[in-house]
Amino acid sequence: MANAIRALAMDAVQQANSGHPGAPMGMAEIAVALWAGHLKHDPAAPHWADRDRFVLSNGHGSMLIYALLHLTGYDLPMSELRSFRKLHSRTPGHPEVDVTPGVETTTGPLGQGITNAVGMALAEKLLAKEFNRDGHTVVDHRTWAFLGDGCLMEGISHEACALAGAWKLDKLTAIYDDNGISIDGQVAPWYVDDVPGRFRAYGWHVVGPVDGHDAAAVDAALAAAKAHRGQPTLVICKTTIGKGSPNRAGSAKAHGEALGAEEIKLTREAIGWAHAPFEMPAEVYAMWDAKATGATASAAWQAGFDAYRAAHPDLAAEFERRMAGRLPANFAQVAVDAAIAAHTAAATVATRKASQIALEAFTAALPELLGGSADLTGSNLTNTSHTPALRVDADGTPNGGRHINYGVREFGMAAIMNGVALHGGYIPYGGTFLTFSDYSRNAIRMAALMKRRVVHVFTHDSIGLGEDGPTHQSVEHAASLRLIPNLDVWRPADTAETAVAWTRALLNEDRPTALLLSRQNLPYLPKAGLDEIAKGAYVVAEPAEVGLKKKAQAVIVATGSEVHVALHAQAQLAKNGIAVRVVSMPSTTTFDRQATAYKTAVLPAKLPRVAVEAGVTDGWWKYGCAAVVGIDRYGESAPGNVLFEHFHFTAQNVADTVRKVLKG
Repeated sequence: MANAIRALAMDAVQQANSGHPGAPMGMAEIAVALWAGHLKHDPAAPHWADRDRFVLSNGHGSMLIYALLHLTGYDLPMSELRSFRKLHSRTPGHPEVDVTPGVETTTGPLGQGITNAVGMALAEKLLAKEFNRDGHTVVDHRTWAFLGDGCLMEGISHEACALAGAWKLDKLTAIYDDNGISIDGQVAPWYVDDVPGRFRAYGWHVVGPVDGHDAAAVDAALAAAKAHRGQPTLVICKTTIGKGSPNRAGSAKAHGEALGAEEIKLTREAIGWAHAPFEMPAEVYAMWDAKATGATASAAWQAGFDAYRAAHPDLAAEFERRMAGRLPANFAQVAVDAAIAAHTAAATVATRKASQIALEAFTAALPELLGGSADLTGSNLTNTSHTPALRVDADGTPNGGRHINYGVREFGMAAIMNGVALHGGYIPYGGTFLTFSDYSRNAIRMAALMKRRVVHVFTHDSIGLGEDGPTHQSVEHAASLRLIPNLDVWRPADTAETAVAWTRALLNEDRPTALLLSRQNLPYLPKAGLDEIAKGAYVVAEPAEVGLKKKAQAVIVATGSEVHVALHAQAQLAKNGIAVRVVSMPSTTTFDRQATAYKTAVLPAKLPRVAVEAGVTDGWWKYGCAAVVGIDRYGESAPGNVLFEHFHFTAQNVADTVRKVLKG
């Protein structure tokens, strides 16, 4: 069984002439022990709600999971393994969720897979607390993660594994492929961590080291992990990378390049594998086949769930809705009510406060909203009266809280939220300062790549945060986040825009959202209606609204706090008979997806445009702006209002800029 994995891994990498054969060859017996002895899964039902989750955190070893999926009976034929790393195949270079059946998360950036696994295990624990009832255990599965030295070197693994220990995620088992080799060679000169001591300090149970090439020993270690209560478990397996290769085993040469035809020939002889490339004997398929046991397991769960439905019909319906990612039937009315409340209140508040006001309504109506903050709850305002802090009792039982104190772990928070979203049952959101989106950026990108509904609440969105100075003042961050494909970015200007931004974030089933929110209070924008806000940009004020009975001569486009500067500039210009339209563009990414007719109606082709945003100017030129009032340097430490004056974010400067543009 193990040699079947080795053969498929070396043949596929050789055919592609790229890839990583060493990890699959070295982890083959570990895979046999888990997949043949402990993993609860059904190849015919890869999305079955109570399946175990398996994460290959060291995703460069992707041929390991592809071989396992093929051999155990998933819809991954040999033709796909032959097409490894080829265009449009279901076997890309690194595992991708929704591309390959049975792949739970997209891995490759090391450390994020194990962090996703922590999120999955957390979701399982919280759902079990919420939905299981006496005599009806409908949520009861485990999360397994394979990881290597590289994952443990990445700092995010520290963030995530420390939290896993704090949360007592005893259904999480991480299996460490301790082979001592990376691309640069023996890791000992630069990686000398006491891994068992490190994980014990996190509050994990540690098993091993065991011989990773002794399937029986690994099987026993996994059984011990399953039996242990109150802590996650790390199983340490000592292995030889490229096991079976006479000349490459145990060396960096086996890590990230094809073995070569001659070495593959020698490997076949060494392991006694007499079959041609991509040829698999029927008896090996029979040994690996998990279709019958999987069908039995999923059918047993379904029978149990049917009994649960009979006893608790409302809970069963809610569980199915949540796992399907559907919003409640009344969500449209909830969203309308939240927006109307914000509209009619016309309050002067910071948009971070406007976000909390909207969340108060949404968290009341959506029990699947799972919030949190990276040690900035009182600043991000991500908590509500419906989301008490999550705490775990001494025996590991969660208290039902829905707001997570992630600690100062922005990257870990973002990747854990990805894991929660991938698991299903919750819509995660988490907060930090916008400038710290740099820490979490790759996890934000991964959410966008995986098309998962995750909401990032980024407050203190510009130089307007003031005295903390340039280290905390976001200048390039809004523009940078807008560059991430499939990420919606909203920078609202008032309570109503913020409520709409939250609504769109929750409706976006196939993309994450970043909300960029102010520290400082912003006045309410007078507007006729709310419908067009959801399109990402709309006309907030025409010349007639400042007393001019003529058509606009120019357009001022602004976002967030700068919309109010634009409105004051419009009023100044009106005194000189200069008519301008003011457009609020809270979401450039949403506006860019609108029909051409709508975009032209908002930004008429013949009118010169001036953009105003307290950030770098580069992103605004694509809208055909004649000028941009921005800041292409770092900020200063001073009160926010002083900085806006210092950096010329004033009505006078915007008005003068419009005059210059009109003069040509």
